[in-house]
Amino acid sequence: MTTDTIHDTDHQHDDHHDHKMTGIKRWLYTTNHKDIGSMYLWFSFIMFLTGGAMAMVIRAELFQPGLQIVDPDFFNQMTTVHGLIMVFGAIMPAFTGLANWMIPMMIGAPDMALPRLNNWSFWILPFAFSILLMSFFIGSGAPNFGWTFYAPLSTTYSNGSTAFFVFAVHIMGISSIMGAINIVVTIMNMRAPGMTYMKMPLFVWTFFITAYLLVAVMPVLAGVVTMVLTDTYFGTSFFDAAGGGDPVMFQHIFWFFGHPEVYIMILPAFGIVSTTIPTFSRKPLFGYSSMVYATASIAFLSFIVWAHHMFTTGMPLFGELFFMYCTMLIAVPTGVKVFNWVATMWRGAISFETPMLFSIAFVILFTIGGFSGLMLAMTPVDFQYHDTYFVVAHFHYVLVTGALFSIYAGAYYWLPKWTGYMYDDALSKWHFWCSLISVNLLFFPMHFLGLAGMPRRIPDYALQFADFNKWVSIGGFAFGLSQLIFLAVVIKCIRGGEKSEAKTWDGATGLEWTVPSPAPYHTFEKPPKID
Repeated sequence: MTTDTIHDTDHQHDDHHDHKMTGIKRWLYTTNHKDIGSMYLWFSFIMFLTGGAMAMVIRAELFQPGLQIVDPDFFNQMTTVHGLIMVFGAIMPAFTGLANWMIPMMIGAPDMALPRLNNWSFWILPFAFSILLMSFFIGSGAPNFGWTFYAPLSTTYSNGSTAFFVFAVHIMGISSIMGAINIVVTIMNMRAPGMTYMKMPLFVWTFFITAYLLVAVMPVLAGVVTMVLTDTYFGTSFFDAAGGGDPVMFQHIFWFFGHPEVYIMILPAFGIVSTTIPTFSRKPLFGYSSMVYATASIAFLSFIVWAHHMFTTGMPLFGELFFMYCTMLIAVPTGVKVFNWVATMWRGAISFETPMLFSIAFVILFTIGGFSGLMLAMTPVDFQYHDTYFVVAHFHYVLVTGALFSIYAGAYYWLPKWTGYMYDDALSKWHFWCSLISVNLLFFPMHFLGLAGMPRRIPDYALQFADFNKWVSIGGFAFGLSQLIFLAVVIKCIRGGEKSEAKTWDGATGLEWTVPSPAPYHTFEKPPKID
């Protein structure tokens, strides 16, 4: 009996097993990649609304100068837990959900390679976030030391929630590592015959590379949170200068994880827009192989730029120059990607469906985030911008109009495939336009606040920043409420409506470039002949 036969019989057994189970048991025990993908997506959306509610508290406090709604300690708890939930609870599980749903179908596999591991890697997540959120109701409150949990704020001066925080982060990390191993094994071992690596859809490629990044950096995070734990409760002094430790070492270890982590949150986004843009441009993706190499280069470079978060810690001039140039170098493969997306749309027969609108917004606004990142890469300039709202504007342009918009593009693109029904087009356009306008009202003025010197993570501010902050808060509340439209679209779509076609996004030319892998060569001077 070959391994394949064993695998098939195992799957038949599992499917049969799933078929008999109903209600909650079906979801608890399922090994079906589509069910697990759906659970990841719902979980991430619930976490997104939870983290969003915390952002609303932050913006309500900052609506005008002075302390009005919450005390500074609770404000810091909000900023910390908002960051942790959005990174580990909303963006990453959403991408993992999309990967679970789509990768087996894109490579022609019956399921993920390790279906039970898949189930477990999802089900430990709700427990991790329950532990994190439980800390609000115990002792002196939730973590208040920022999502980067710098020592000694998270060790010597922590409010007693460090143990909860560390335990929660460990469980999230275990989930991520298991999910990543599953993706790597599935892609390497279960591709359909004839699908070589350079014929894989770009969505699969970006996830393949992201999974390697996860396996490489999650143990670093596990190591640094364990050191924080022992410093806090077991008398070690990794980060305590009095005992021979060094708080700056914390930053080095944390950012060695943290910088690849931000690419873990954006590479899958590149895969999604590389899938949607060719479809709605009715053209194959421009420069497939350069996209693959660009993704791999970004992943490699992400490991050697970590100290650009630390220019103000006082490193040698050579160190500053090295990290400055390496950071600027990352702009090159990223620029290649943006060029390829624009070239794909160039002279294409574009139709502006909702996934395409989110993808185009992604390309434009992510580029703005990239430019502000290039500004922060310059050492002397970073001295001025460090820890101001300019940095907040930068990474929210990358992670909200970048990662989040691409998740919406993917969700709208695949919803008809997932549910069998077409989503409400008018409502989805409302969601897009409300989100687009409010997100720019929310984050664009932050650039000016930061350049004028407003520090981040502080609940009060000087009178000169009042007008901008009022507009930013209005944008924040508008953006938060706009996301409820998306919830309405999804629920309406699941309940039924217009049946979706077998080829949902069939183009006007009768072509559907759903797989952005190399297509037959022609110049597109005139439409290709269709048999």
